[in-house]
Amino acid sequence: MTNSSLSDLPQLSTTQSAALFERAKVVTPGGVNSPVRAFKSVGGVPRFIASAQGSRLTDVDGQTYIDYLGSWGPMILGHNHPRVAKAIAQALTHGTSYGAPSAGEVALAEQVCRLTGAQKVRFVNSGTEATMSALRLARGFTGRKYTLKFRGNYHGHADSLLVEAGSGLMTHAAQLGAAAPGSAGVPEEYASLTLVADYNDADSLRRLLNERGHELAAIIFEPVVGNAGVLIPTPEFLSALHGAQHHGCLLIADEVMTGFRQALGGATERLSLRPDLWCWGKIIGGGLPVGAYGGRADIMDVVSPLGPVYQAGTLSGNPLAMAAGLATLQQLEDTPGVYQQLDDYGAALAQGLREAAQQAGVRVVVNQLGSMLTVFFGIEGDVTRYDQAAAADTAQFATWFQAMLTQGVYWAPSQFESVFISAAHTQADLEHTLAAAARAFAAVGEM
Repeated sequence: MTNSSLSDLPQLSTTQSAALFERAKVVTPGGVNSPVRAFKSVGGVPRFIASAQGSRLTDVDGQTYIDYLGSWGPMILGHNHPRVAKAIAQALTHGTSYGAPSAGEVALAEQVCRLTGAQKVRFVNSGTEATMSALRLARGFTGRKYTLKFRGNYHGHADSLLVEAGSGLMTHAAQLGAAAPGSAGVPEEYASLTLVADYNDADSLRRLLNERGHELAAIIFEPVVGNAGVLIPTPEFLSALHGAQHHGCLLIADEVMTGFRQALGGATERLSLRPDLWCWGKIIGGGLPVGAYGGRADIMDVVSPLGPVYQAGTLSGNPLAMAAGLATLQQLEDTPGVYQQLDDYGAALAQGLREAAQQAGVRVVVNQLGSMLTVFFGIEGDVTRYDQAAAADTAQFATWFQAMLTQGVYWAPSQFESVFISAAHTQADLEHTLAAAARAFAAVGEM
């Protein structure tokens, strides 16, 4: 394929997006409602989206993109899936919020428990609420105050979890020392209650548990990391994780990203995990704002109104979100082979990207598991740990990202994020994506 530079690629209009961005910056911090959307690490104008359908996004300037963002994970069926849209529309005819129980909450909770093995579930409104609530519950249940997380794992923006976190913090924050808060406004006292270990380092985790396991209320972890780029757990690491339970420490699987994506039963099913508590979000709401935490009945019964651990939410169990989530899970269950389809597309995309990069003479590592994938630039060898991921070349990624965008492929605008494949992606989408990637790698090779 002929080498390309960015100047050779199509130049898309961003007039309307740029105008909206300027307006937004006057009334919204940074012009966005979540930091990485600002394109700060990749440059250029963030695209303001007008509509989405299937595997495509269309921006306010009329440009259409093959979407690998998937609203950061929820859109496993693709955008505006007919069954989900119908469920939302039907629920809307009965009202938007009750502040009282509804049948939809019961139906979705039953579905989640049946698919995952959890015994009881409490719905909230975001993944951050789910992880925050699960950790409070773990402390209340065990009577212990310390928790453990892993470098580069992102569990939402609750104060005690913004310690060496992944996601946008990897892109925008300065390099931090051990157990340092990752954001201004987080007291050091909160950080001091959160111990930090290295993901995929089984030996150090075992040592830490032997020394301080008796002090830990819980270990919270991403079964497959998506917020430091995709990091896949080793069997040895998973074995060491389960050793936490021998110390009376609860194991919390943060499946906000992986739940119902890696398999119908989530990463719990795919990786044979045995957590005490789960956290969910994204797919569980079918694209509407939602979160949930759940697990063993004896632990969940410590939550109010049965027990002393308080947690509440005005819009928790919102009927529209319950309807969308239930329709999504039912569609996944009713579609034979959907997870094999997602796996096959992911594997073909990963291999095609490796071959295109090699042809262009660009060093990359492509990590992929199922429908989650990250291309790490400027790295040789495996990427299994946070420090390896953090060494990726963000300048090369930014060039590649812009080249992909100009060719109608919307990738996650950060080197340190997973992209997501949906059941709506087609063979034609794959072919277009790989052709665009070859030209984008060529542009990187000319840097």
